[in-house]
Amino acid sequence: MVGPLVRGLFSTTRKSISYSSSMSSYLKPFLHARTFSAATATAASSASATDPGGALDPNRLRNVAVIAHVDHGKTTLMDRLLRQCGADIPHERALDSNQLEKERGITIASKITSISWKENELNMVDTPGHADFGGEVERVVGMVEGAILVVDAGEGPLAQTKFVLAKALRYGLRPILLLNKVDRHSVSEERCDEVESLVFDLFANLGASEEQLDFPVLYASAKEGWASSTFTKNPPADAKNMSQLLDAIVKYVPPPTASLDEPFRMLVSMMEKDDYVGRILTGRITSGVVRINDRVHGLRDLDSVVVKIEDGKIVKLRKNKGMVSFDVDCAGAGDIISVAGLKSPSIGHTVANVEVMTPLPTVELDPPTISMTFGVNDSPLAGLDGSQLTGGKIGDRLLAEAETNLAINVIPGLAESYEVQGRGELQLGILLENMRRESFELSVSPPKVMYKTENGVKLEPIEEVTIEVNEEHVGLVMEALSHRRAEVADMGPVPGNFGRTRMTLTCPSRGLVGYRSVFSSDTRGTGFMHRAFMAYEKYRGPLGNVRKGVLVSCARGTITSYALVSLEPRGTLFVTPGVEAYDGMIVGEHSRDTDLDVNPVRNKALTNIRSAGNDENVKLSPPRRMTLEEAIGYVASDELIEVTPNHIRLRKRYLDSNKRKTMSKRPKE
Repeated sequence: MVGPLVRGLFSTTRKSISYSSSMSSYLKPFLHARTFSAATATAASSASATDPGGALDPNRLRNVAVIAHVDHGKTTLMDRLLRQCGADIPHERALDSNQLEKERGITIASKITSISWKENELNMVDTPGHADFGGEVERVVGMVEGAILVVDAGEGPLAQTKFVLAKALRYGLRPILLLNKVDRHSVSEERCDEVESLVFDLFANLGASEEQLDFPVLYASAKEGWASSTFTKNPPADAKNMSQLLDAIVKYVPPPTASLDEPFRMLVSMMEKDDYVGRILTGRITSGVVRINDRVHGLRDLDSVVVKIEDGKIVKLRKNKGMVSFDVDCAGAGDIISVAGLKSPSIGHTVANVEVMTPLPTVELDPPTISMTFGVNDSPLAGLDGSQLTGGKIGDRLLAEAETNLAINVIPGLAESYEVQGRGELQLGILLENMRRESFELSVSPPKVMYKTENGVKLEPIEEVTIEVNEEHVGLVMEALSHRRAEVADMGPVPGNFGRTRMTLTCPSRGLVGYRSVFSSDTRGTGFMHRAFMAYEKYRGPLGNVRKGVLVSCARGTITSYALVSLEPRGTLFVTPGVEAYDGMIVGEHSRDTDLDVNPVRNKALTNIRSAGNDENVKLSPPRRMTLEEAIGYVASDELIEVTPNHIRLRKRYLDSNKRKTMSKRPKE
């Protein structure tokens, strides 16, 4: 007998269900919000039923991605667009639903929703702005025909602006330029004209077509909730809304070129797993109409050979609308939809009617640039914090991540270890942080750059770095980057900011590993740095001296204040009294370039002679607390990071000091 909960879950006639709590971060805001009311669902159904097969006319659809550099206002803009079209926003930056996104204030995963505007259905995609999550941008730009390029009117186009724009232009998207934050005091009409010219030059340098170069320009304050086709800092009260931007989307973004009469085909761009209905596959329908209970199969192109993955039928069709998700009975070409019913297809595969045997072309992704080795935690303190400890559990979790995130590659290695390839230490740091919160314990190697060899020449990934600092810090930053093999491409004052200098440099990826924390310290927190992968170029030679030696514990036990007092003059400490230490654990940074073995657990010898009590109130300097990303950038090639749910420890790869001496005599790479 089927219970009422299961009957309700699998019902295809109802317009709202309660989805499983295991859904991913990019669907959670829709599923955790209130479901559509009966009236709303009926209106949506009647609107879609006016066209052949019950699917929406493709001419009434607009598929648009919001792309920008990090912190230029994409997610805030999405909030205002949703609110303009009647969605109930529970809090600011509502689409950043993942806990890490809320904590760090950045978008990590792309999110898809839709809004209705003047009898048109707008499918909107919010994308990350950080270079490390570029794979999220690459896999969704194929689903849309237009892109809103958000540029900070004060900062202008930066490194990541160039990266995301290049992806959009490559797919032939029709761009709309939105100059955001024009309400700031430092932004003038002349500055907006300068930024518009810079963006136009960027379009031309990236090979934009004549049609793409003829982009409309709008001015906005996403924070205040308005957009205007003419420059203004304070529009009239009746114009303080997003109507002009929504009208521009309908006017300038072409509808999808799709036919409802052809067989159903859809390229999977996102995937999620659910405990009840299995895999949730999301993508844009390229052609045809799909209905509940339709027979479909999964296809993929494997070395120019078409491979059928699985036969099945559609058991669920879901559509995101505003901040909610609801069931639909059918969907047509050009629309973005989520389907359930197949167990095997993944991102990049084609879901189609059974008579179709030609898969759709897949998305081309940039190659990963760094790799790290994830392995079992074998330190003396292993197993005290986490519950997921074995290599098999770690491997299953990493392979599941690689299946839903195409920008990460996982290659099984020796001794229950896995090589994880990605775009940068932030991306891999986010993966590690998620695993920590899932009660995993593991040891992680420092990041290694992925080299290439062409015609006998060694190539390495080079990144474009944009830096803005106060004038008094320019010399310090230039000296540090010179040790990291950086080369200056451009340098000049920042318009509208007296005493600030902006530099554009090219630097090897290996030179930038761990530099962010150094940069923040050198500029006293007043500078900002953005980086994006540029190309593979000839190897620039070994790096200079970019780090000091470390203080390595030579004993196991509880760290004492008495021992740390004598160690403070030796360097900077990473630990506090009362923390457990073991042989080979790194407890601080040495003031010199060599490593030093120390005893941080030493106690004061007790005698029968009364002490004056001068050591009762020991005063220690605050230790240097490292975040996970800082630790990833800090460790050297002979060191590891011990990651547990409650601790991040640095340690030597070989805990025994004699073994370390032996291995140090071997030639380095």
